[in-house]
Amino acid sequence: MNSRQLKGNIIRHIFFGFAFVSITILCMILFFLVREGMPIFKVVSVRDFLFGDYWYPTADPPAFGIFPLIIASLLVTLCSAAVAIPLGIMPAIYLSEIASRRVKEIAKPMVELLASLPSVVIGFFGMVVVAPFLQETFDIPTGLNLFNASLMLAFMSVPTICTISEDAITNVPVELKEASLALGATHWESIVRVVIPASLSGLSTAVILGMSRAIGETMVVLMVAGGAAMTPSSIFSPVRPMPASIAAEMAEAPFRGDHYYALFATGMVLFGFTLIFNFIADYLANKHRQAGAATL
Repeated sequence: MNSRQLKGNIIRHIFFGFAFVSITILCMILFFLVREGMPIFKVVSVRDFLFGDYWYPTADPPAFGIFPLIIASLLVTLCSAAVAIPLGIMPAIYLSEIASRRVKEIAKPMVELLASLPSVVIGFFGMVVVAPFLQETFDIPTGLNLFNASLMLAFMSVPTICTISEDAITNVPVELKEASLALGATHWESIVRVVIPASLSGLSTAVILGMSRAIGETMVVLMVAGGAAMTPSSIFSPVRPMPASIAAEMAEAPFRGDHYYALFATGMVLFGFTLIFNFIADYLANKHRQAGAATL
């Protein structure tokens, strides 16, 4: 074995080692989560836990229904997606296909700068600025509600969606664009009918990963969602998503008590939702990549 092959084997084993460590840590976290969460199902059934309408873990007798928390998490994520997807994908199209190099060099770092903002700062902005504005504008009892949380989560998701989408659109082969223009299509027709379909793999991945961050975000929803563990009746209702409930109550839950186990079981559900989002992203990416390869 020559030195070049030896170096290649060493590098391969190093990368394998890092990958193995990452997977091992993930499995250990999952094992700990399941170990601490499963005992709650000796007290309450899985059905009552997932679909129960009341979350009163400190009452006598306690109620461990997380259905309002699940609904709150899903609604906050969907509403934030309605805002974040256009704000993420449209600038990505502009930066990659329309903007000049000078504008791109200025605008892209500014968009990515949002990703460096701490979530507590975004939450504080939502509490101090957005909440009073919503309360006065829409004449509602409180500005800390589902809509406020959705807006803040959308701002957090935009950098992820925009960055990944911009990279996906930029990586579309130039030959496809040139062929479209050569056949008489305008610039806009080429973008809509060629560039966007060819980059759907990256666009769908960007959206799903951005929404995965939104559904798992803790600090923002803890600060601006309102903290009411009930099924919302409108977009301006206070809610308590699963991450906010875990963060707010874990310090008060008796160690290895029913409340403690219920919060870890809630974490299991949240982990499951995040895992589903990532599986969907991987499936869509592979599906559109194969479709693009077949077209080429």
